[in-house]
Amino acid sequence: MTTATMIAFAAAEAEHHGNVALETFWYGAVALVVFAFLGIVTLSYRNVANRHAPKAEAYARTHPAPTREGHGH
Repeated sequence: MTTATMIAFAAAEAEHHGNVALETFWYGAVALVVFAFLGIVTLSYRNVANRHAPKAEAYARTHPAPTREGHGH
């Protein structure tokens, strides 16, 4: 194959591609939507421990904290 033939094939191949930025736009759009959804799910768990403070206090009163002497370590 000569250099001129290779350049002609390369030029012909390059003509078939469209705008790469528009072709790959949807990958970024889908990733943005997925990460936004996961961020909302993560933020929905903020301050969950304080929502159940009376239950936690009642449990702490009935179940005292274990001491270090009884573990055998």
